[in-house]
Amino acid sequence: MDTKDQVIAIIAEQALLEPADVALDSTPEDLGIDSLGLVESIFAIEEAFDINVPFNANNPAESDFDITNVASIIAGIERLKAEQDK
Repeated sequence: MDTKDQVIAIIAEQALLEPADVALDSTPEDLGIDSLGLVESIFAIEEAFDINVPFNANNPAESDFDITNVASIIAGIERLKAEQDK
């Protein structure tokens, strides 16, 4: 499973949706993911990819991780994985 499919599966699980219902341009709000669900998603992503996501749940706007939509989350994870592999 590639990064995109894995992230979509994690987000779908948190949103109680099927992966097919998660579009790349979906925002967490579109998917019904509240702040707690977002934190749980980030933890699941960190565990699945063995990375540390620079996300501040108390102030997401100040985080160095874009959670605007699913595509930006995937891009951020791919960037973190690439940095880790250096």
